[in-house]
Amino acid sequence: MMVNEYPLVQVITTLPTPIPIRQVLPNPPEDLLPVTNSGKEGISPQEGWLPITESRKGSSITAAFHLLSSGIGIQALLLPVALANLGWVWGIVCLVLAFAWQLYTKCLLVQLHEPGPETRYSRYLQLAIVAFGPKLGKLLTLFPIMYLSGGTCVMLINFGGGSMELLFKTLCGESNKFTEAKCFIVFTCLAIIVAQLPNLNSMAGVSVLSTLTAITYCTLLWVLPVAKGRQGGMSYSPPEAESEMARVGNALTAIGMIVLAFRGHNLVLEIQGTMPSNTNHPSQKPMWRGMIVSCLIIAACFFPIAIAGYWAYGNPYGTKIPANGGLLRAFSEYHKQKTKKAVMVIIYLLILVNSLCSYQIYAMPVFDNLEFKYISKKKKPCPRWVRAAIRVFFGVLTTFIASAVSFLGSLGPLIGGIAMPVTLAYPCFMWILIKKPRRYRAMWFLNLGLGCSGIILSVLLVAAAVWKIVDKGIDARFFHTQLQPILKPKS
Repeated sequence: MMVNEYPLVQVITTLPTPIPIRQVLPNPPEDLLPVTNSGKEGISPQEGWLPITESRKGSSITAAFHLLSSGIGIQALLLPVALANLGWVWGIVCLVLAFAWQLYTKCLLVQLHEPGPETRYSRYLQLAIVAFGPKLGKLLTLFPIMYLSGGTCVMLINFGGGSMELLFKTLCGESNKFTEAKCFIVFTCLAIIVAQLPNLNSMAGVSVLSTLTAITYCTLLWVLPVAKGRQGGMSYSPPEAESEMARVGNALTAIGMIVLAFRGHNLVLEIQGTMPSNTNHPSQKPMWRGMIVSCLIIAACFFPIAIAGYWAYGNPYGTKIPANGGLLRAFSEYHKQKTKKAVMVIIYLLILVNSLCSYQIYAMPVFDNLEFKYISKKKKPCPRWVRAAIRVFFGVLTTFIASAVSFLGSLGPLIGGIAMPVTLAYPCFMWILIKKPRRYRAMWFLNLGLGCSGIILSVLLVAAAVWKIVDKGIDARFFHTQLQPILKPKS
């Protein structure tokens, strides 16, 4: 068997039986798995050495929990702010459209995982390389994917460390001596310990815990305000802007909050890569079941948060939902004094555990890429000490960035706008380029239209983020740790 190696691409050129792979795809993928007549799956050596594809014993249940762990997070607590800027009608319309759009692109990614006989793509980057070509594929997707992995880990350190600080303040009062920098270090040490699990499939239990904690605190944060009733003197009208440009910018920012709440597309192929597949039982069917279940649960979390949160607090300039905060901050400001300390402790603890668990699944593509570089050079699997060192290095690096670049959250809308095509646009273009549907038919027009619309929306969001930075400025101080606005109570 001859093996030709390209960056992130491995081609097996000799198989037990003839296959028409090169007729299906001009650039065969790294993850090309031979399937024998008995239906058993073979794994190329390098695939069996990497943490994403080391174990292919996943199921629809583990896939659903991985998808939920990557899909539900603290970003959902900003949805009431988005509705407050758009109003009831346009807010709900945008929420429904964003949910349907991201569900469709997830379906495309599930199909593209195995687009042809005996072919699998277990990483978003390698799929982009095959679809767009090596240079353009890396140019379009490498930075967004690394940001969606590494950048999300940095933000999770911020949120996890911040919630740990609030937890100690709630328990200890003014005598609390845990600064946020200390909480960052403690959080990172815990994350590094959990990260020693060898592969993505072995983190199924971590994803279960992440899912349960996220669903619980999301539910508490919309049920408790509804139970306590609406605040008096609120307004449901969209806030008045200083100028027409400001009004458009606020609307685009709100749309960006909604779209970016539906995250995790950069992990769909990786999660499907943990599942067994052969000609008789392809991974597409169980992955499809897991994806549908996860999307229904995500909708059951996001829609009540957005609607109930807006109903309870009104628009941000009615001084009920902080304009730069979210549902947690609003609840802390207006209900903390009337809420039992135990309830606040539980909420902060749930956010802490969820951030710690979500960190693992978002860090996995980075671990996989770093280990790929090692095995490409050494031509052997990573020893246990090298794998542990990679995880420690990444944990220290993300903590340094979280502490040094404390204003990274202010750049979130800008970088999120740049990364948005990974969710809404690139899957549509990749489906056209790989599946090659007949031109000018319904599916061709649908995917081309959605892909172009995603690019246009990304450009508009980036422009709105740049305008807001120029207009309002950012507090660009290094090594100035502070609570994220979504966590920080009103002083």
